[in-house]
Amino acid sequence: MIDPFLEPGVLVRHPSQPDWGLGQVQSVVGHRVTVNFEDAGKQTIDANHVRLVFVGDDPRDLG
Repeated sequence: MIDPFLEPGVLVRHPSQPDWGLGQVQSVVGHRVTVNFEDAGKQTIDANHVRLVFVGDDPRDLG
């Protein structure tokens, strides 16, 4: 089951890759989540196998 918070714009961290830094969800298609991480670039995550850690909404959208 995919976490309901996974939608474009939210900020996440990869639980087993802390060196990737903060990531912003770019898209969610089925169980595939594309995330742009600060230090690892764009990564496609299989949400059936990795539970991304929710950080929050992108603070740049709060203007």
